[in-house]
Amino acid sequence: MAKKFPIVPKHPERICWGCDKYCPTDGMHCGNGSERTPHPAELFGDDWQAWGIDAASSPEPEPAPGPQAPPEPPDDTPA
Repeated sequence: MAKKFPIVPKHPERICWGCDKYCPTDGMHCGNGSERTPHPAELFGDDWQAWGIDAASSPEPEPAPGPQAPPEPPDDTPA
């Protein structure tokens, strides 16, 4: 069974988050690589759970209006 994943760890920089072993950065045992895997809060900020696949569905924001075409010149031909 996997260990419970800490949502807001006190010192995420001290641990490799690549597997369930949560090894210290100076003694990785899993062979996950030469560098530690950062916690999602380190990559995406403290609100990392507020978005993504598991985030609560919220309405999409309205897109910003794009550039508009310049106005057409007035038609000076007699009617």
